[in-house]
Amino acid sequence: MSTAIVTEVVSSGVGFAIPLLVAASGESVSERAGVLNLSMEGMMLTGAFASVLATADTGSPVLGVLAGVLAATMFGVAQAALSVRFRADQIVIGIASNALALGLTTFFSRILLSDGKGQSVPGFRSVDIPLLSDIPVIGPALFGQNVLGYVCIAIVVALAVTLSKRSSPGLTIDGVGEDAISAEWTGLPVRRVRYLCVLLAAATGGLAGSQLALSEVHSFSDNMTGGLGYLAVVAVIAGRWRILGIVYACIFFGIAQALQFALPALGVDVPFALLVMLPYVIAIVAITGFVGGRGAPTCLTVPYAGR
Repeated sequence: MSTAIVTEVVSSGVGFAIPLLVAASGESVSERAGVLNLSMEGMMLTGAFASVLATADTGSPVLGVLAGVLAATMFGVAQAALSVRFRADQIVIGIASNALALGLTTFFSRILLSDGKGQSVPGFRSVDIPLLSDIPVIGPALFGQNVLGYVCIAIVVALAVTLSKRSSPGLTIDGVGEDAISAEWTGLPVRRVRYLCVLLAAATGGLAGSQLALSEVHSFSDNMTGGLGYLAVVAVIAGRWRILGIVYACIFFGIAQALQFALPALGVDVPFALLVMLPYVIAIVAITGFVGGRGAPTCLTVPYAGR
């Protein structure tokens, strides 16, 4: 395989990985606080739809991104209320929310994006960083992104630094997710922390959906996320609830997706289903404990009634 082809596969893989990485980073925060945000798929889909609709109406992709993040955050308010305040089953909420988001976005796209309105909206152009983008193989992938891609990467880095296990916010979130009762006895507002973490996850889901819609395809189509939200949850598990591990998992998943298109073009006869299932095989290996690192937060999916 030539260097040009490898560069193209790596570049495409990173492009696929960026929305997944943003969503998974936010999802990890929610899960570390004890809330399984299985509705990430619906949040991404809502963000993608809202961003395309707003961009089509205003002609501004920046306003489109803001609309996508806001719409997904509103989605997160409902998720947080049901999961934290009313202590409903988090898995059932997630599955139902994703089905609802799919139905609503499909319905409203027929009404609000009819007659080709959302088929080609303005997006974000690539910006090559001088010298760095000329580095063989990884240069175009890391330093030839569009503006929104750089913003997404910066947000992931900021989350990794701010919420590390040595930082005060990171310790607070881990305390709530590991032992909510003890955390509240020490004075931590468990419900408030969980609310904020779910909302943060929703905002990153909206950003991921906006990035997918405005940076990759510049349009909206029914169920365009195609399971990326679920794959974000898988990436959190495979990454052992740590940002660095999640980065590795998302890049692996992204390259696996890129290979789905590259290998048939190269004449390599590899079953398509094998490439599709690889990320989930890695997640199963991680769940069974063969991958080192921390396990799931103790209070993950466990409702907290409070004192």
